[in-house]
Amino acid sequence: MRERNLIECPAPLVLAIDIGSSSVRALLYDRDAQPVANTEHQLRHTLTTTPDGGSTADPDALVALVLTCIDHVLINADHRQGDIHAVALSSFWHSLMGLAHDQTPTTPVYMWADKRSGQDAATLSRELDPERIHTETGCRLHSSYWPAKLRWLNRTTPDVYAGTATWASFTDYLSSIIHGELTTSISMASGTGLLDSSGAHWHPELLGAMDINPTQLPRLTDRDIAQRPPQAKFKKRWPALADIAWFPAIGDGAAANVGSGCVGDDSIALTIGTSGAMRAIVRDENDHQPTTQPLSPRLWQYRLDRSYRVTGGALSNGGNVTAWFADLIQIDDFEALTAEAANIPPDGHGLTVLPFLAGERSPSWNDHLTGAIAGLRLGTSAADIFRAFLEATAYRFGSIYEDLRELVGADHEIRANGAAALGSPLWMQILADTLNHPVASLDAEAEASARGAAICALESIRSIDDMAGPKTPIVDRFVPDADNFRLYTEARYRLERYVQVLSDLTDTRDAGHVSSLKTLSRGQDIDTAKSGH
Repeated sequence: MRERNLIECPAPLVLAIDIGSSSVRALLYDRDAQPVANTEHQLRHTLTTTPDGGSTADPDALVALVLTCIDHVLINADHRQGDIHAVALSSFWHSLMGLAHDQTPTTPVYMWADKRSGQDAATLSRELDPERIHTETGCRLHSSYWPAKLRWLNRTTPDVYAGTATWASFTDYLSSIIHGELTTSISMASGTGLLDSSGAHWHPELLGAMDINPTQLPRLTDRDIAQRPPQAKFKKRWPALADIAWFPAIGDGAAANVGSGCVGDDSIALTIGTSGAMRAIVRDENDHQPTTQPLSPRLWQYRLDRSYRVTGGALSNGGNVTAWFADLIQIDDFEALTAEAANIPPDGHGLTVLPFLAGERSPSWNDHLTGAIAGLRLGTSAADIFRAFLEATAYRFGSIYEDLRELVGADHEIRANGAAALGSPLWMQILADTLNHPVASLDAEAEASARGAAICALESIRSIDDMAGPKTPIVDRFVPDADNFRLYTEARYRLERYVQVLSDLTDTRDAGHVSSLKTLSRGQDIDTAKSGH
């Protein structure tokens, strides 16, 4: 996306902060939601992972990164500091941490990828009606969300659980540090799995199942309601930001849709970064009315705000899989590997790859899934495996798209963002062919989530009329090939049969897995022997 220099960018300016799972960045956007050149500051961080499935972050270390990024953006803003009229935030969804009565952390930040509560999700599914909970909250009973994590914490660390006064997202904690109040936006709350689908209140049945009450959760607010001014020490640290509007954080997925120009029933956003997601944002015809229509089990439904629902599916495996493979084979020339993979015909490698290195959220919601490669031969090359990983990820998007396309107009557009996908024309073409729908690519340098947060802030201060106002330029379009679609569809269903068998093998709670083994031995579940796969 074309940047504007500091001198020519029109006011008002917005300071946008994007808190991601691998970095924190902040930069300025102008009145037209264009990034301001040379204002960005980015700091990387690394999550702590453990062999048993843990994925956590240090809350105070993350706070320090955010504060430092703000410091540097203000330095970069120079004489234009006075033109900053709002601060906007986007952040990873689903994080959970505990706070004591003095609002100091009692736990680390548990990330969505922390799978240690999988057993507790299964227990909750037996105790509650999982389909109804999914309809009423938009979230599955799954380790990604708060109910399972809270059960796990109560089971494994009862003293910590009892000593925690408040459960919060990381950005709620950040709000308490900067503003001295513990609030959470409807957007962030909708990703916890504890919010009623109306967006108006926490889900009473789930609170009872967690043995917590609403006073132990942050106060609900909305994205367009400015927070308290910063506390005195931050007013002194950032005089230019002391008396302007600071808006609550919104979920990074919702922000990415807004930043990609995907608001309304005419568009779907496709994101591939570390993980992947497809989302549509559609206006809620009945504000603050709970959902009664069952939601496809492959999808979730969160909120941008009181008026807009965000529906989609999220993969646990995206750019993290290709990065893992590149590290594994210690490739020196990634471009040469990609070029070699591009010369392989669609599904022409004879492989079926299960790309579940991090388990899976959508569409199967199976934490126990692992990676696998079937069809290896002596002649199999690194490029074969690499292309098979790209195709397998696209197949999982295909399963999500089957449901998601029913919720938007027939003439919808698919817009892709995220560095992993936009940096690979091969991957983009595979996606278009698999979905059998054109895919438009955005600028690889554009930060969709940060821009989306800035657009929401501009709309909230009434600098723009609506979130669809700022145009998002299209860099390229990838048109599907009908023959490739046919080949990929056959390969996708082949992969799904493998997924079913692997699910049976890894789910020790399913007594039917023994019969699945017998069926497999007869060759009835996987019919790829004749085709050579």
